[in-house]
Amino acid sequence: MKRVEGLFLTFSAVGSIIILILLIPMVLAPLMTNPSQLAEAITDPEILGALYVTFSAATMATLIALVFGVPLAYVMARREFAFKGILESILNIPLTIPHSVAGILVLLAYHSRTQIGSLLSNLGIVVEDTIWGITLAMLFVSSPILISSAKAGFSMIDENLEYVARTLGANHYKTFFTVTLPLALRAIASGAILTWTRSVSEVGALLIVAPYPRSIALLVIQRFEAFGLSSALPITVILLGISLVIVLITTRILRR
Repeated sequence: MKRVEGLFLTFSAVGSIIILILLIPMVLAPLMTNPSQLAEAITDPEILGALYVTFSAATMATLIALVFGVPLAYVMARREFAFKGILESILNIPLTIPHSVAGILVLLAYHSRTQIGSLLSNLGIVVEDTIWGITLAMLFVSSPILISSAKAGFSMIDENLEYVARTLGANHYKTFFTVTLPLALRAIASGAILTWTRSVSEVGALLIVAPYPRSIALLVIQRFEAFGLSSALPITVILLGISLVIVLITTRILRR
């Protein structure tokens, strides 16, 4: 028993190092921010506009990921098929490549001078320097998070529950929407929140695909390069506060 306790204390001491490395910057940032600058930042039209662009695009990217990613996740959780392993690997590629490379891939495939891009342009969807481009870049880098989370949620559901529903007269669609989806909702919700948060934090792909209209992450870089750390710090604190709220919401969902 004493050996286990000693191991616990040792690991706690070692683990506290990484906690300090993460915590110190997050504590120092609010403490070193001028309150008057923070108040000005909260009402700054440019910052509010960048937040609107970022949150709008992130929300659209998350909704698209939900509509198309959840069905895919269900199929991958419930069925074995040829090249499934290859498909899973492909879906994980956007999470492993540099963000700037992701932006180049998106721009290469969907800019208005490509065949696909010209079709999108005819529908009023232009990728370069538009909110559509921001949304597409965010979708590319963040949708695998939702798909992976939804797939894990579906995999944990006992298939016998679905079989019972179908023996009681429910077809496959009704079984999915009344039994499977509610049981996997927590995993899907947490995946959607993480997808939205990942979209908000995107920088590299947006620099390549759509640096305008300015997202909040790019505005932080612009303010830092043009005016220095003191100008970028209030925006940083605002985003830190938003991230804290998102983390608390996600944690609450996972614990319920």
